[in-house]
Amino acid sequence: MNRVIQPPEWAHHKAVWIGFPSHPELWLDDLTLARAEVTAFAAAVHADGLGEKVILVAADEQAAKAAHALAPFAEVVAEPFGDIWLRDTAAIMVSPRHACDFAFNGWGGKYDLPGDDDIGARLAKRRGIEVERCDWVLEGGAIDGDGTGLMVTTEQCLLNHNRNPGLSRTDIADRLREQLGFTDILWLGDGLLNDHTDGHVDNLARFVAPGRLAIPEGSDNDPNWRVYQAAAEKAVAFGVDVVRVPSPGRVLHDEEIVPASYMNFYIGNAAVVVPQYGSSNDTAAVEAFAALFPNHRVIGQRADHILTGGGSFHCISQQIPG
Repeated sequence: MNRVIQPPEWAHHKAVWIGFPSHPELWLDDLTLARAEVTAFAAAVHADGLGEKVILVAADEQAAKAAHALAPFAEVVAEPFGDIWLRDTAAIMVSPRHACDFAFNGWGGKYDLPGDDDIGARLAKRRGIEVERCDWVLEGGAIDGDGTGLMVTTEQCLLNHNRNPGLSRTDIADRLREQLGFTDILWLGDGLLNDHTDGHVDNLARFVAPGRLAIPEGSDNDPNWRVYQAAAEKAVAFGVDVVRVPSPGRVLHDEEIVPASYMNFYIGNAAVVVPQYGSSNDTAAVEAFAALFPNHRVIGQRADHILTGGGSFHCISQQIPG
C-alpha cells in the first residue's frame, strides 16, 4: 500500500489542538502561570485570525471554563486526559481526514495517567477524522519529518527497551514507512540531559525546510553541547543540510538541570513561536529562526512554567493539516 507522507509542520494547518493545564494536583503553584503561558502561545498561533483555528483541550468542565475566560478567540473542548502533552498523546495526522493513533505507555512507564492512551482517538472522532489504531508505542515528539519521506529521530527513544522491546530497528522503520509514509530515517543518538521522554528529537533537531535540519550550537558550559555536536556530525554525514542555532545553555529549576530547548518551537500558518527561558541567548534564538522562516512572524514567548511539567510549546500541540 502506498502511504501518503505525513505533512511537514510548515504545511498549511486547518487547526491545532493545544493542551490546557487542568489538574491542580499536577501543576501546584505553577498552574496559574502555566495557563497564562499556554494562553499566550495559543494567541500567537491564532494571530488574530491570520493563523490556524486553535482548539484548547481541557480535562474537565471547570478547566474548560477557565480556558474560555482566558482565550475567547479559541474553541474549547473538554475531554478527560492525564496531562497536556498532546504532541505525544494525540493522534498523528497523516492527512486532513486520516490519523494514526499509536499506543502510549507514559514515556516508558514513567507517568501512567488515566485518559492519555485514548485522548487521541477521542479528539479525532470529535472532528469526524478517520482513526487508524497503530498497535505499537510511538510519541509524536519522537519524530520529525520534512515532507519528502525523510524523518529524523533518536536511537535513545525509538530503540529504548521501555517502548517496544519486541521490535527491532528494521521493524520500527518498516512500520514508520507503512503507517506514516517515511521512506528514509536519520537516526541520531542521545537526546537532552534529564529529558524524561528518553531523548525526544523535538528538543534536539528539527527540520526547517526539505532536507534542512536545525540543531543547537552549545558552549562548553552547556550540559548538552556534546549531544548537539554528535547530532550535527551524524546529520552532516547522512547528507542533510545542517544549520546551527543558539542553545539556551544551562537552565536550572530547583537547582536541577532541566531540558530547556529552543527546538521545541511550533510552526503555525502565520507564526513560529519559540520558547524563551530568560537565557542570554533568547533574543539571538528568535533572530535565528526569523532568518529561517522569513514568511512567518517569529515570536519569542516565555515557557518557564510549562517547562516545570516537562516540555514546551511543541509538546503541548498537535496540528491538523488542511
